[in-house]
Amino acid sequence: MITVSNRIETLENLLTQSPGDSRLRYMLANEFKNGGQLAEAIREFRSIIAADVNYGPAYYHGGQALEKMNLLDEARAIYAAGIEATGRSGDAHTRSELEAALSILG
Repeated sequence: MITVSNRIETLENLLTQSPGDSRLRYMLANEFKNGGQLAEAIREFRSIIAADVNYGPAYYHGGQALEKMNLLDEARAIYAAGIEATGRSGDAHTRSELEAALSILG
């Protein structure tokens, strides 16, 4: 049976071979988030954003992880930055998700 920890280990091993692969890092961040390892997830989402400023989903899911940790000001900031990034990249779908999330936080 494949567990969250197995998937995390597999993704970490793949990232040692391709450390600049934002997609692999995004998958790892989501595994951390889904497994309740929120600090690790946030670290990975921030790493994605630092390497690829237009990777819209990292802002959205990073903001969700920050919300779960009750870091609401940081969540607002990442959502706002994501709105700017998706405006540049033309990712209207993720932009609408970010706008909705930011609106809910107020």
